[in-house]
Amino acid sequence: MAQRVEPNLWRGTIGRRTAVVIVAFVVWAVAIEARLVYLQVIDHERMSAEAEEQQSRNVTLLAPRGEILDRHGDLLAYSVDLDTIGAAPREAGDPQKAVARLCAALGDCTRDEVSTLVKRFRSGRGYVYVRRKVTAEEARRVRDLNLPWVVFHKEPRRFYPNLSLAAHVLGYVNLENNGLAGLESTYDQRVRGRDGMLLVMNDGQRRTFSSTVVRPPVPGASLELTIDRYLQYIAERELRAGVAEHRARGGSVVIMDPHTGELLAIANSPSFNPNAFAKSGPDQWRNRAVQDIYEPGSTFKMITASAALETGAFSPNDVIDTGSGVITLGPRRVTEYEGHRYGALSLTDVMVKSSNVGAIKIGFGLGAERLGAFVKAFGFGTRLSPDFPGENAGMVWAPERWSQSSLMSVSMGYEIGVTPLQMAAAASTIANGGELIQPRVVRAVIEGGRRVPVRPRVVRRVISPSTAASLVEIMEAVVERGTAKAARIDGYTVAGKTGTAAKLVNRYYSRSDYNASFVGFLPSRQPALTILVVIDTPRGGKGYAGGVVAAPIFHRIAEAALRYLGLPASVNPLPPLIVGGRPRPLEVAGPATPLLVAPVAGPLAEGQLRLPELRGLSGREAMRVLARLGIGARINGDGLVVEQTPLPGTPVEPGTWCRLVLSRATAPTPPGAQP
Repeated sequence: MAQRVEPNLWRGTIGRRTAVVIVAFVVWAVAIEARLVYLQVIDHERMSAEAEEQQSRNVTLLAPRGEILDRHGDLLAYSVDLDTIGAAPREAGDPQKAVARLCAALGDCTRDEVSTLVKRFRSGRGYVYVRRKVTAEEARRVRDLNLPWVVFHKEPRRFYPNLSLAAHVLGYVNLENNGLAGLESTYDQRVRGRDGMLLVMNDGQRRTFSSTVVRPPVPGASLELTIDRYLQYIAERELRAGVAEHRARGGSVVIMDPHTGELLAIANSPSFNPNAFAKSGPDQWRNRAVQDIYEPGSTFKMITASAALETGAFSPNDVIDTGSGVITLGPRRVTEYEGHRYGALSLTDVMVKSSNVGAIKIGFGLGAERLGAFVKAFGFGTRLSPDFPGENAGMVWAPERWSQSSLMSVSMGYEIGVTPLQMAAAASTIANGGELIQPRVVRAVIEGGRRVPVRPRVVRRVISPSTAASLVEIMEAVVERGTAKAARIDGYTVAGKTGTAAKLVNRYYSRSDYNASFVGFLPSRQPALTILVVIDTPRGGKGYAGGVVAAPIFHRIAEAALRYLGLPASVNPLPPLIVGGRPRPLEVAGPATPLLVAPVAGPLAEGQLRLPELRGLSGREAMRVLARLGIGARINGDGLVVEQTPLPGTPVEPGTWCRLVLSRATAPTPPGAQP
């Protein structure tokens, strides 16, 4: 029997169900409307960007960096366009399989690279890098896969054709074309150029169907350097050999034109290959010549001597009593190298023998204020070159803070920190007649077909031309008969100074760790090159002094440089003529006057020679003769030699002095000469 349903109950049930449906519909409609409002209004920008990204993507095209050239136009750094491989992951299907196919073609994917690529393909992005700046062979193998979701475009890669040559000067760049060190960093804004843009288009299924260069990249400016590629090679070769020979920690060489400040070579050991800089480390990357400071030791005595001569506190022939070779100040005791006892020395011989006691007494005669003023004037304690932002200013205490002990130290090159670049610039100041020239490594900037040269800049005059000429003579004597005999070069006059300085180790001066150095210029009367050599901690068993470690390296560099430059022999021991602050060699016309030696009986002791007849010679000719014999000269008057002391034929030793009296009157006829 069928069950009867009450009409009112049925109507109530239907009503309730209808109400639920209506409410549900209203809620649904409101939710949809809210979502639409959110998408169209609130999240409009994001959604638009996503949609656009699905259709197109902008890829930066790196600009080729400008070339870097040496002073002769030889390439030191340039950019090469290489293929960069990209991909559209959304079209590639399974990320693991896609990456496997690519890596099979590339042939050398590491485990980390595979993992990174899989993550990129799973990111959901419209475009990802597979590998940037690949070789032509790698690009060919990937192209042969004929994968529609792979995209190729060109990117510049920096290339250094000479490998490690001048690496510390040039620096290096990263994958994004940013200069990270050296000139690549200093001149990055000018050299890197202006990046372009590549537009990659996708269809409705997110498949890449075209790529268009929207804005082509603009190459950067080129740099023409002062560096001479061959001189750089010589410097690096000989430095590397010297460091190996003496089992040293490292070293630096600076070659500089003393008249222009142009840096012809900057070499450091250890070095690195900027094409693969990531395989090296901070110790190899460091430009020691401009970033490292060291206590120079005796090379700094030329600054002390400069101050002494320029102020008039001393003359070259003034005698300094070095006594027994010991000087004591309170608890401090300073001795001569290897316990020498020199006694009375002229200022010249203080430099020739590199007397510590003599230099200290000269420093005491000057005082902290006067010596400190010249330390500053020579450029110590300041950055000298605009081309090296990382240049170390050095460490120089204000003179008013110097104690007597500090004055002792500074006078002989301690308690002061200098860079090799500063030391080379100081020696160049003496070589060029007394002007501090700004060291520089950029000779010109080439941009838009226009070459803009960088002009030499005189920082200041430091010493007078006459003081510079006196120092040249003194430094020549250091090479001819002093501590730097190993720096001598046949046929050329060389001026220089050795340095040997104990290193601070755990706040105490070491008895085993030293810096050995030599700085010199040649030909000394018409200088073309200033060369500095610093060797860090030599331990090769041949000694540690600058004269036995650094001077021979200088000799080898200078000899090779002279041959390369074709500079004629210049045996000319006469004081330079100073014209407009620049030294000029003295010319001696006609053949040299023959040597006239009075016959003197009796044998000579070992190492002795007989003083030749000098009367009747010009002052220039007489000084030439004496210089060849290693004998100093003190001259009064001008014209021809009329008197000499000691007399001709007298047995003398190299290093002694001869007094000459000159007169413009007719000179007496020397004994044995034809009237």
